[in-house]
Parts: sequence; C-alpha cells; structure tokens
Amino acid sequence: MAISQKLLSDGETVVVSMRTHVKALLVPLLALVVTIAAAVFVQVLADQRYVTWFVWAVAAIVLLRFVVWPFLVWTTATYTFTDRRLVTRTGVLTRRGHDIPLSRISDVAIELHLTDRMLGCGTLVISDASTHGQVRLPDIPRVEEAQRRLNDLLHEIHDPRTGARSDRRRDEGA
Repeated sequence: MAISQKLLSDGETVVVSMRTHVKALLVPLLALVVTIAAAVFVQVLADQRYVTWFVWAVAAIVLLRFVVWPFLVWTTATYTFTDRRLVTRTGVLTRRGHDIPLSRISDVAIELHLTDRMLGCGTLVISDASTHGQVRLPDIPRVEEAQRRLNDLLHEIHDPRTGARSDRRRDEGA
C-alpha cells in the first residue's frame, strides 16, 4: 500500500501509509447484493430469454458503476506521511496528488462521528500555511493513532533543541 519508492527523495522514509477505511465499501457491497437479488428476481418472474439478457446487461452496468468503480477509487487512493511531507494520491484514470512539507503544517485535528467511533476511523484535518488552508483526509483508520504519529513528526521538526528544523528545511528546498 505504500507509495512507490521513485516518489521518495533521497534519504526520505515512509512513516505511515494508509488508505481510507474499508467502510467506504459498505454502500458498494449493499449495491452488489441488491442488484444481484433484483436481477435474479426479475429473471425468475420473466421467463423469457431476451428479458433475462436485458436485465443482466443492466445489472452489469449498475455493478460496474456502483460496485467496481468505488472499489477502484478506494484501492487507488493513498495517504502517506514520510519523515518530510504528507503525500496524497487519488484517482483511477486521472491521478491527482498533493504534497505538503511537514514544516508547513500548523495544526492537526480529528473529527469522530458516532459511526466513525464504532468503526474505528475518523477524519484527519490538516491545516497548513498555504492558500488552501486545510486538507481533509476522510475515513482514516485508527485516526487518533495517525494524529499522534503526525504530531510526533511535527515535534521532531519544530523542536529547536534537536536542530532538525534547519536540516529538514534544507532537504525540502526551503
């Protein structure tokens, strides 16, 4: 699940790599069950070959759109924290990426709704010093652990006693 090594700079290491929680696939799973049940139901009622072919063709289109496509989106989206930056990659046909140097991150917050707490996930909200302001990473598994690890990374960078800030900034090209 980690990002490709060719996307990392020399000496950069992956600290945390994740994708959204598997709960993102609950609605596609429900769509799979309902679509197949409806197609079988119509096939049993309409005992004609052409109707059966039509029903299964429509079911295939529905399954591609509401089951296969969300699965591909879930599979291709990754969020990675390295020792220098946050790297997000999303998209099936058109890949989108967003990199934020850790030195630019000013705040890390979490949002946990009731269902998120039951499923062990939440939204990680990262505020940075850019014009975009915030990056929301929804449905992060074990979001509190991810927040804690990110805060540890930020503390390493901003701790004046370690001298790590000046080294990191030079590595980031700042």
